[in-house]
Amino acid sequence: MNIERISACTYPMREKPYDYALRVLADSGVYRADLWGREPHFPELPTDDQLTAIEAASTATGVAIANIGSYPGRDFISDDEAARDAEMQRMRVTIDAARRLGARSIRVMPGQGDDPAIVDRIAPLMAESAAYAEERGVYLGMENHRGSIAGDPATILRLCETVGSSHFGVLYEPCNLWHAGVDYREDFALLSDWIIHVHIKDGRRTPDGFERVHLGEGDIDAQWVVEALEAIGYAGDYALEYEIPDIEPVEAGLRRWVSLFRGIQTAAH
Repeated sequence: MNIERISACTYPMREKPYDYALRVLADSGVYRADLWGREPHFPELPTDDQLTAIEAASTATGVAIANIGSYPGRDFISDDEAARDAEMQRMRVTIDAARRLGARSIRVMPGQGDDPAIVDRIAPLMAESAAYAEERGVYLGMENHRGSIAGDPATILRLCETVGSSHFGVLYEPCNLWHAGVDYREDFALLSDWIIHVHIKDGRRTPDGFERVHLGEGDIDAQWVVEALEAIGYAGDYALEYEIPDIEPVEAGLRRWVSLFRGIQTAAH
């Protein structure tokens, strides 16, 4: 296994410019970025000049863009044809940007809300999106998150099977699943054929709710996650999602996560 398949999300630095976020990643020993898909990191409809500037920052820091944490797909559920068409345009623009920046994948949104009935409404548009992405060598992943159908393994499996594309699937996030009360190991068994990207963080259930903690201090067995993914031939990155700046600033804490995760990868190998 190539232990350099570590990336990190720029989301924790969403109030800072993307060039600052990329420098923090490089200073932490990470040279691949999961770029947050909102301003000031990645505009919803980036211009040529904006993409050129991102390319320049990537080159200057030595941090490649591995994934774009974007949001196209929300309005695929709309009753307004114009809104659906506009959303498809956002999808295509984001896919084209990913290809230009060298990103393997983008995050997409499976409509809005968690009603399983929306699967049949959005599947044709997701299939069209996946075909466009496949032509450009880009993968589309839905993050398993509370508040969307991607948070329910059975529903998202039905959407993946309906779309039926190897370039469309799941952004597997064990901690999100655990937070939602879903066993991330059981979800893996159900969705392993459809995993196209991965986020890594840690958290634990407590009598007072759920709390996020430093990697290795919670309920998520990251070594199990890596071993399970490598066993199925997962080819994407492991994106460290540092979301605990209230515990320790990302500028200091991410470096420790990188060191710890390198050890986890080595042990899993």
